[in-house]
Amino acid sequence: MNLLNIPQKVPSISSPQPVRKTSKLVKFAPRGEQKFYDALKEKVDRYFKAQGIHIHANRQMRLKSVVMISLYFVPYLFIVSGATAASPFLFYSLWLLMGAGVVGIGTCIMHDSNHGSYSRNPAVNFALGGLLNLIGGYSRNWRVQHNILHHTYTNITGLDEDIAGTPLIRMSPHSPVRKIHRYQAYYAWFLYAMMNLVWVILKDFKLIFHYEREGLLRKEKVSLKRAFLEVTAYRLIYIGYIIVLPALFSGMGWGPVIMGFLIMQMVAGLSLALIFQPAHVMETSEFPMPDDERKMENSWAIHQLLNTTKSAPGRRITSWFMGGLNYQIEHHLFPQICHIHYQNLAPIVQETAEEHGLKYNVVPTVWQAIVEHGKMLHALRK
Repeated sequence: MNLLNIPQKVPSISSPQPVRKTSKLVKFAPRGEQKFYDALKEKVDRYFKAQGIHIHANRQMRLKSVVMISLYFVPYLFIVSGATAASPFLFYSLWLLMGAGVVGIGTCIMHDSNHGSYSRNPAVNFALGGLLNLIGGYSRNWRVQHNILHHTYTNITGLDEDIAGTPLIRMSPHSPVRKIHRYQAYYAWFLYAMMNLVWVILKDFKLIFHYEREGLLRKEKVSLKRAFLEVTAYRLIYIGYIIVLPALFSGMGWGPVIMGFLIMQMVAGLSLALIFQPAHVMETSEFPMPDDERKMENSWAIHQLLNTTKSAPGRRITSWFMGGLNYQIEHHLFPQICHIHYQNLAPIVQETAEEHGLKYNVVPTVWQAIVEHGKMLHALRK
């Protein structure tokens, strides 16, 4: 029995779909031309059988989930109770903690759940994935952008929306160069910090119309009208509990609450950007493009390997808080496996890559990954 239940072509999330009206399907090279992925799947499957464990969340993961949810909602309850009215320092510190809670929920719970890797029960995955709707996002948009587009077309310009971002930041050598890009290695960090705020205010509304035009809302089995109503409802609920209730009951007033909200969003935005961007926008990444027939040189698995970077291997505390996303190579090859297992799978993946003469990109610390990402932003200035 194949514990991983991986189809013979490519993982289910990576079935190519048209994402631009002017684009044809991008086809990856057949997997049979390179035995790396088949050999790797066999080893990983053998690991889970030998350990007698399943690929989903375990007790440790469930405990972590409780901690991360508490990191967001417990400070919130203190704020709306009015307990911090006499201490502005404590008041703003709790908003900062909530920012860390947003990151924790996003990387450790929502991310796995929306990949279907948290639980073997789809209802549990759907419910926990819906936590994103409560912290300012929209889970349907996220599954389209992340699961379908990013995980299929990683670092392919025009298809991977994670490297499209804003015109103010050039993240691919195939993107147009603007004069302002010569300074992007200095100002990108501020824009990263604003990322979550832009998403909450505007981006999800723009995305539903964009995905409707490209036929991608159908992947979520939702109409544009329903998606619009859902985003609107979720935003009203979010603004109601995250700004209106604290302004009414915290004893601090509207100004400090809005300032605390901005602190939370900037902490979350910068942290999430520094987790995800150094995993792909690096000088070691290849950023390949399809040929004239829309064919890629490598198979999907090798494409993922060559365009992803792992950081901080063996750093248990770092990995615990980042939801195992410092093991980005393992995640991109096996998104259907809960991140709690990635640290044990990493040696298997690296060994198999080396056996097949494939590059395995790794940096020893998160800080070095950030530095290397900064160097790439500098290199992309022209």
